[in-house]
Amino acid sequence: CFVAMLASLARSSARAASAVGRRYASTYSLPALPYDVSALEPVVNTEIMTLHHGKHHNTYVTNLNASLEKYAEAEAKGDVATMIALQGAIKFNGGGHVNHTIFWTNLCAPKDAVAPADASPELAKAIEAQWGSIDSFKTEFNTKTAAVQGSGWGWLGYDKSSGKLAIATCANQDPLSTTGLVPLLGIDVWEHAYYLQYKNVRPEYLKQIWQVVNWKNVAERYNAAK
Repeated sequence: CFVAMLASLARSSARAASAVGRRYASTYSLPALPYDVSALEPVVNTEIMTLHHGKHHNTYVTNLNASLEKYAEAEAKGDVATMIALQGAIKFNGGGHVNHTIFWTNLCAPKDAVAPADASPELAKAIEAQWGSIDSFKTEFNTKTAAVQGSGWGWLGYDKSSGKLAIATCANQDPLSTTGLVPLLGIDVWEHAYYLQYKNVRPEYLKQIWQVVNWKNVAERYNAAK
């Protein structure tokens, strides 16, 4: 679930709490990219990656920590109204952090990208069983994700209850886990993810992004979800 994801991320960046008062015990930090900032060229250029990771993702982390600190203070005071008011900021910024942390690992340099069947024959067969072919899956994924109104994400998720894969979209920074699906692959369609390179042509960005999808990472998430 979303809370579990945040807890998992927190464990990698925990710090001691203040000995005085009830303070939030953990802080979140910006994860390093698993590749060079220019590694996704020419599909995603260096300028976009520099801003997207170093500015946008970092802002979500900063605001998440600030919101959780305020929440802890409100909780210590028994200020329920403030605790409720902070839920939106925690969901938005926490979702932004969780989503982007998944996103960076879902991508890789073009030279390191492999076909789904090479990454995991089992995953490839599961996709083909539901969509007929990998290309058909990509077409449906791109169509649904391109149709996201405003800002949001396109996802390939795993439904534990049915044991099947699912394509889903989420608005803004809403985490896929809040829908009951386990996130396997997420594609960011906020304009900051592509506008400097693809302008307002979101479908072209979605067409090209498959060149840098890290199917090995998607397969790892699929195996862990089952």
